[in-house]
Amino acid sequence: MHVSRLFIHPIKSCASLAVEHMEVRARGPHADRRWMLVDESGRFVTGRKLAPMVRLRAAPIPAGLQLGWDAETMRIAEPGGEHGRLQVTVWKSEVDAALADPAVSSWISERLGAPLRLVFMDARSERWASPERAGPGQPVSFADGYPYLMFGESALDAMNARIDPPVPAEAFRPNIVVAGNAAHAEDGWQRLRIGSISFRQTKPCVRCVFTTVDPQRGERRPDGEPLKSLRGYRLAEDGVLFGVNLVAESSGIIRLGDPVEVLDQ
Repeated sequence: MHVSRLFIHPIKSCASLAVEHMEVRARGPHADRRWMLVDESGRFVTGRKLAPMVRLRAAPIPAGLQLGWDAETMRIAEPGGEHGRLQVTVWKSEVDAALADPAVSSWISERLGAPLRLVFMDARSERWASPERAGPGQPVSFADGYPYLMFGESALDAMNARIDPPVPAEAFRPNIVVAGNAAHAEDGWQRLRIGSISFRQTKPCVRCVFTTVDPQRGERRPDGEPLKSLRGYRLAEDGVLFGVNLVAESSGIIRLGDPVEVLDQ
């Protein structure tokens, strides 16, 4: 087995960015979900509510991001507190985040058609994953719950055999995609090693309506896929399951093509 694809999502719920290597850190991949859009009350906004968010591109640059919307681009700097701070809400978490330049938030708001503010998780920001699943003191970014998300190419292929047109991997917002395993074999992997770095599974990932948003068009699919098909064979007590959440047990770099070894099932 080996790593076939790697993704980061610099701004939560915005476009996925395919990368050739990934710096593994405790909080999550370097530059993954450290930025987030919030509404006027400071509550997080995602593609579940605002589907066009997936059309907003972001790529990390030194001490900032390069944003893209259609043919437009903009470079922005990581805020250092000069624009103030805001207590923001991500599910049940409260996070002290740094506000980005208001001009950037206005630029984004105009393109997405909603009043939004861009915030950044800097060195002062703290957020912790569920200790029941991840263990005590496990930091996490603005990701929904856990630092890493992984699934297998074969699981995607098995699902897409039921769907026309097929759904791309990006619709599931993964960090790591693995090739060479049986469909959904990752469900049973408790610990694994990718290259030289070990990971531990926290729980299977429960899927929501965000998976029905076309990553290219920024619109929900009218046929309700892939949830419609997944409910037929991946429905569990908690909901529709696809992929697994992970925490890293060590740090370093993983790359496309790195071997994947199951350590504990």
